[in-house]
Amino acid sequence: MRRERFDKMNVVPFIDIVLVLLVIVLATATFVENRALKVDLPTASSKKSEEKKNIQIAVNKEGVYSYEKEVLGLDLIKERLMKLDPKKDLISLRMDKSSEFRYFVDIIDILKTKGFENISIITKQ
Repeated sequence: MRRERFDKMNVVPFIDIVLVLLVIVLATATFVENRALKVDLPTASSKKSEEKKNIQIAVNKEGVYSYEKEVLGLDLIKERLMKLDPKKDLISLRMDKSSEFRYFVDIIDILKTKGFENISIITKQ
């Protein structure tokens, strides 16, 4: 039995694989692009504006709390947070990196008690 010399490489199977992969990529790319539907909403006479508040709470390294750039105690912050809607309003926390962890826990405990869903912790890059 004689072996033939390997002079040429058959590239047809490789072309088939590349074409199948190209079809898969193109099919998934079109689904990702068409995910959002464009809808022209009708108008109504009884229009209710939905106000979403973005509340900024900051704590410095000494444990001084600030609610919307106003220095307040923890009890006043809790009182103001209890008046907000936990499903709509966004709470942004800014904590000093050298502040004690208990200040963070105090704010999170208040937010958890009320059931806030939209909480962000602001950091720098």
